[in-house]
Amino acid sequence: MRKIYVIFALSATSIAFSQAKIVEKVEPAFWWKGMKNPELQILVYGKGVANNEITLSDGIQIKDIQKVENPNYVFITVNTNEISVPKFQINIKKGNKALGSYTYELKQRNSGSADRESFTSKDVMYLIMPDRFANGDEKNDSTPDLTEKADRNLPNGRHGGDLKGMINNLDYIQNLGATSVWLTPVNEDNEKVYSYHGYAQTDLYKIDSRYGTNEDYKTLSQQLNKRNMKLVMDYVTNHWGVSHWMIKDLPTKDWIHWFKEGENGFTRSNYKTSTQFDPNASDIDKKLALDGWFDKTMPDINQKNPLVLKYLTQNAIWWIEYAELGGFRVDTYPYNDKEAMAKWAKAITDEYPKFNIVGETWLYTAGQISAWQKNSKTGEAAGYNSNLPSVMDFMLFGDMPNAFKEKQDWNKGIIKLYDSFSSDFLYPDINNVMVFFENHDTERWNEIFNADPNAYKMGLTLISTVRGIPQIYYGSEIGMRGDKQKGGDADIRRDFPGGWKSDKQNAFNPSEQTPQQKEFFQFTQKLLNWRKGKDVIHTGKTKNFVPKDDVFTYFRYNDKESVMVIINNNIKDQTLDLKYFEESLKGFTKGKEVISGKELSLQKNITIPAKTPFIIELEK
Repeated sequence: MRKIYVIFALSATSIAFSQAKIVEKVEPAFWWKGMKNPELQILVYGKGVANNEITLSDGIQIKDIQKVENPNYVFITVNTNEISVPKFQINIKKGNKALGSYTYELKQRNSGSADRESFTSKDVMYLIMPDRFANGDEKNDSTPDLTEKADRNLPNGRHGGDLKGMINNLDYIQNLGATSVWLTPVNEDNEKVYSYHGYAQTDLYKIDSRYGTNEDYKTLSQQLNKRNMKLVMDYVTNHWGVSHWMIKDLPTKDWIHWFKEGENGFTRSNYKTSTQFDPNASDIDKKLALDGWFDKTMPDINQKNPLVLKYLTQNAIWWIEYAELGGFRVDTYPYNDKEAMAKWAKAITDEYPKFNIVGETWLYTAGQISAWQKNSKTGEAAGYNSNLPSVMDFMLFGDMPNAFKEKQDWNKGIIKLYDSFSSDFLYPDINNVMVFFENHDTERWNEIFNADPNAYKMGLTLISTVRGIPQIYYGSEIGMRGDKQKGGDADIRRDFPGGWKSDKQNAFNPSEQTPQQKEFFQFTQKLLNWRKGKDVIHTGKTKNFVPKDDVFTYFRYNDKESVMVIINNNIKDQTLDLKYFEESLKGFTKGKEVISGKELSLQKNITIPAKTPFIIELEK
């Protein structure tokens, strides 16, 4: 990190031009004609490149050229609507001497690109940590260009999972019933150790070669699209890796947040992002939350810098267009400058009106979480509109474990679910909220409940039938566990059995699954595939009934159909008097339970076995 200081101490005259290639990097490497926003900012990087004359071929006009304190960078702005040729030259010269050039290409967009569909409440999102899912190409487990090598014996090391491993197992994901796939970051992460999670990215335009290539990533997306499925990129705006090539040679001093009193500029965030909307928050607490680093290897990016914001915006659009993406999940959303992120989200959704972006809004109340959703009234009360289409329901996530572990009382047990849903009025678009009971950062649900299939069935039933977009985490559908408290993050990110040739068992193959794995898998498969065709679940209205005797009952309904969901969390069978639900059962005399296929009479009472969910399609 000391290089950050050194580069600004260098004078322009001390920089040599002896290298053979004056242009070392151009980002984005190419672009497209026909974008709604025709303005393109091209970053040109090379030793002392700013000390030279820069021109474009074919009479193309440079609208703006911005040089910064680091002479190794130049930012060139052009209007792509004014460029009539598919390729042009960026020429670097000093006097009459040509020092180098770069051929820049403007590609044609795919038909209908701007109107691409994105993930919605019709989808079920399957979250994968790529290094731990499946190894489809053992040749790229370790690569000479990247520091950390594969060692499956190290819990926090690289294990070799890759893009081809995922492509090879798309049948499994599709048959399970998932319709979109969210991968934790697969861009290059060239940190020395603990790089498998991908959140300390070192090149935002390049897929990590241990996962494959940019083309492999595009192929995965295209293969999903052919199946009417979508690829969701995990996008990180808040921080980069300390080994990122731009961090090693900063364009400007304020590209990152730098703390003079900290070691190499590092001061840890206090992680209190509730300060973003707290009208009484102290300046120091707010600064530490937003400008403090997430970790020592993750310098905090300054989105207030217009060059940074433009870079992040164009990079996001580049990946959408190039890889034919179906959505973003954005990491650590409230840690960013919120005004800059509102511009970022608007620029993307202006270009792609149907494109969905879900932010990781890890807060604990509906009031705080809902403030981050586009057109939120709670956000408006603070004078803010995020332009962010979707948020993650961390309040429901936080309430779910105790809701199913505790015996119902005034404010304990399953009543917590009812109380959580009673705050739905705060969200401007409640159907576009992500619901989940675990992810790659949390304790595994099956660990909390000791791999009890009944607890899993109740939890999955809940997130699959309430409002919003359900997200499941790889492996839970076969009962995978992991103890975050004892084993750390590595234990909740175990390798999927069968993803490696040396594995003794292949759980991707239903015929090789153990009886316990089959019970988890078959329930998940039946529920999620049923959900696919149910508009009443995707966009229907909800009617909740206050839980009684550890039983939570709610209805999803529209003009065409109605579904009754009963979750019995009691340790004993419960008989429900159906008169209590008359307002929602009026006109219905029978129903069919989705999982078992049993026909049920709705004339008087219904008995629900202990620790069991019922999903009943109502019939007249």
